[in-house]
Amino acid sequence: MQQVQLVNVRASLKGQGNDVYYLDDLNINVSPLQQWVLLGANGAGKSAVAAAIAGFAKIEQGQYENSFERIALVSPDSQKQLLAAELTKDQDDIIDGVTPSSTVYELIIAGRDEQQLDSDLLQQLISLFDFSDKLNKAFRDLSTGETRKLMLIKAIIGRPDLLVLDEPFDGLDVKAMAGLNQLLAELSKTTTLIFVLNRLTEIPDFVDHYAYVKEGHVTEQLAKPTAEQRDDLLKLLHLTHTQLQIPEADVDHQAPPLTDSMLVRLNNASVSYGGEAIFEKLNWQINQGEHWQLTGKNGSGKTCLLNLITGDNPQCYNNDIKVFGYQRGSGESIWQIKQHIGYISNALHMDYRVSITALNTVVSGFYDSIGLYQKATDKQLTIAKQWLALLGLSDKQSSSFSQLSFGDQRLLLIARAMVKHPNLLILDEPCLGLDEANRQRVLLLIEKICAAGTSTVVYVNHHASDKIAGIDNYLEMADFTKKAP
Repeated sequence: MQQVQLVNVRASLKGQGNDVYYLDDLNINVSPLQQWVLLGANGAGKSAVAAAIAGFAKIEQGQYENSFERIALVSPDSQKQLLAAELTKDQDDIIDGVTPSSTVYELIIAGRDEQQLDSDLLQQLISLFDFSDKLNKAFRDLSTGETRKLMLIKAIIGRPDLLVLDEPFDGLDVKAMAGLNQLLAELSKTTTLIFVLNRLTEIPDFVDHYAYVKEGHVTEQLAKPTAEQRDDLLKLLHLTHTQLQIPEADVDHQAPPLTDSMLVRLNNASVSYGGEAIFEKLNWQINQGEHWQLTGKNGSGKTCLLNLITGDNPQCYNNDIKVFGYQRGSGESIWQIKQHIGYISNALHMDYRVSITALNTVVSGFYDSIGLYQKATDKQLTIAKQWLALLGLSDKQSSSFSQLSFGDQRLLLIARAMVKHPNLLILDEPCLGLDEANRQRVLLLIEKICAAGTSTVVYVNHHASDKIAGIDNYLEMADFTKKAP
């Protein structure tokens, strides 16, 4: 009989760089067609436990048996590894003068005999994720959400016996989430599934086994729990809200005051790649105190639009854009713009690969740097420590950023974006990767920042349940994309 069994297992997993994460005394048994969800706080070790179950960890001691023949894992870490591999190709391209970066289709079928592919399933997935026009694109041209869709397609077409999905819904638009949920319900009839989820509302109805992970241990397991047993377990993840006080700003090192209430103005903006328009004829003005929510499906250009504002998209110089009193292309430096902006995004998280402490990660927000290359003032260190305390990370202030869990890293980058009380705070899917308690904490923080009035907020989000009180303005990217004939 196919099963995965771990008895008193000590295992190690390699993280970023040379970091190693250890699991001790791990015990769990997964049998065919059991559908599991692993729950726990950020940093509890959920992702590491899932990877160990799937066979992607080094077993140091104890008993590990895995008789599943075909196993697939989709996770933020595997997404990072794929991005890093393609980035290495891009760096090689510069040396060789050629561009062999993989296409989407090449990555989907990599390692498989094209003649033996289940073409019907592949077409179903392509339709589900609206990928028909992306198969011949270069991988590097995909958005973060589209990259997650690619990995899901690649995993599912292999028809695994055991499919491990670490936050599979994160970064997906509403339509894709609904379609994936329906597909997984169908797959659950023939496939053993293990989910790592932070959002309790995303637990599929067909899940019948619950495990609670704490400090790398599976501390509780429930098989086909009653509603009362399930609720008792989920109570472990709820946050008892406390009065949250936002730390003060560093008045000695603030951006110069603005004389105009208009922060950003885009006039008839457009972005295109390879002759294909991402969006066009977009007019948008952001005034101080007007908080905005930006919505749109994966690939609609949300992050692309935000990068026009920050200057991280070179097409900002081809457009009529005014930011913080500067007309784009008039000789302004990128630092004159970024001193007014706090920013968190999936791309920034993927790029933040330096091994500095959690404390210095927050401090780096004062200087808009990835890493810290200036000596922080005593006041800045005090403010950064207050942010760590607010987010429940005081005990990790000396820990290396690269050694922390994805969720704890996310919290640090949110604090980094907020720490200087920027004139414009851009939050591109800030809650991605956060457990229920920390998600509620961050949503409360954003509400308080909106109410304080010191920062104007632009918020990107796919989840209706993450609505922020105080955000009353909405920009829908579908209004600026070409409609299908």
